Amino acid sequence: MGFVLHDYQTTLKSRATLTGTGVHSGKPVTVNFLPADADTGIVFQLSNGGESREFHALVSEVGATDLCTMLGDPAGEHIGTVEHLMAAVFGLGVDNLVIEIDGREVPILDGSAVPFVEAFDQAGIEMLPVKRRYIRVVKPVRIENGASWAEFRPYD
Repeated sequence: MGFVLHDYQTTLKSRATLTGTGVHSGKPVTVNFLPADADTGIVFQLSNGGESREFHALVSEVGATDLCTMLGDPAGEHIGTVEHLMAAVFGLGVDNLVIEIDGREVPILDGSAVPFVEAFDQAGIEMLPVKRRYIRVVKPVRIENGASWAEFRPYD
């Protein structure tokens, strides 16, 4: 499967599981990927000995980007090294997914998004009966931070 564009939201058809080691912590981590209802989005559920904390894959949840992208509080509860997983989610067009994780960082696996893509392909991707919603840029938007900047412009 590859990058997909269509009008309807998607999720996995069935559960997928990957186990590996955190590249920064060196600790074993198991990640379960579960189908989710329309409009759920991408939700990480961190389990630490019976207690659970949710993190949504939203820019407002990003706590740090120094050595990896981290969701949550870098000094407290967080999930790190989400980049390759999120690349697979976006590349395959998965809109709704619950990600159960038993450690504070996504396993590095082979260092790419390939193991995630293969796991999602094996689980299958299901189209849901709810249309996707898109953001439409209607006027230029520019964000600056020192010498760095990003800009969005409308396109007809």
